[in-house]
Amino acid sequence: MKALVYGGPGQKSWTDVPDPTLHSPTDAIVRVDTTTICGTDLHILKGDVPAVTVGRILGHEGVGTITEVGSAVSNLKVGDRVIISCIKSCGHCSNCSNGLYSHCLGDEGASGIGWVFGHLIDGTQAEFVRVPYADNSLHKLPEGVSDDQGVMLSDILPTGFEIGVQYGQVKPGDVVAVIGAGPVGLAAIATAGLYGAASIIAIDLDENRLERARDFGATDTVVSGAADWKEQVLALTDGAGVDVAIEAVGIPATFTMATEIVRPGGNIANVGVHGQPVDLHLENLWIQNINISMGLVNANTTKMLLKLVASKKLQAEKLATHHFTFDQFLEAYDTFSRAAETKALKVVITR
Repeated sequence: MKALVYGGPGQKSWTDVPDPTLHSPTDAIVRVDTTTICGTDLHILKGDVPAVTVGRILGHEGVGTITEVGSAVSNLKVGDRVIISCIKSCGHCSNCSNGLYSHCLGDEGASGIGWVFGHLIDGTQAEFVRVPYADNSLHKLPEGVSDDQGVMLSDILPTGFEIGVQYGQVKPGDVVAVIGAGPVGLAAIATAGLYGAASIIAIDLDENRLERARDFGATDTVVSGAADWKEQVLALTDGAGVDVAIEAVGIPATFTMATEIVRPGGNIANVGVHGQPVDLHLENLWIQNINISMGLVNANTTKMLLKLVASKKLQAEKLATHHFTFDQFLEAYDTFSRAAETKALKVVITR
């Protein structure tokens, strides 16, 4: 089969590799029909994730069709169309029993690490992929849900909702600010309304992405490059600050922005993946009575979000802005890596 293979920092190729085989009775083999590229893949290619070794097949999002199941797989069968969750789940360890799939203790990849695809085991940017713990790591796709919709449920919709909205403790009537209107930020904007946010302020440097943010439910937008960006945000809250500030970029400056606009007693939810230390000014923040949360998605809300997508309550397909075929994988990477120029949100790659 062909797959997108990591060759070291700055190196990738769409090349021939051996077909995957079952390693465990709980495995399934899935023919990947649709996949996509995540910002994390770009971090890997920069060499920011040293655990990813040369020869690893990248990717952790996908929709496909089961072609083979292990003898212990009981809830799925050959021919089922499924979402591949970005997080493994053995389903029976103490962490999985508590819904903390991101720290599944199953030994696939590494015990205690839920993100294994394209990281510690071969991923989904391939014609076929082996899925461990298939009963708990795959979700059947109902009729009427497209591949474009389904692939957004592999990672970004659960991430924006769980780590942004749920960890941020959004409640009815809240004013929510989302810093970073990329795919995950837009997912947080799209799902903040599920918990009754009264207004949602999108903050970004890119005016195109701010325009798109309104399509996903943002009530107000602020260009973060403006000299008075903070004053604009505070003016939308009568000077009090936002109830919830969701950081969805992953750089020190945007985390600091979140601390500057949250009201006393509010919540900061860090969703962005940070590659360098961030200063936490406790000398100023200790008196604010704020809560700061962060984490890796558990993907324990995927089934619920899938129901909302199936019932047209969430329009996940709007995140798909560019489409490619598998033989255009390198072009898809180029387009996604230049998102500011190409206006790409999620690039979707299909057979």
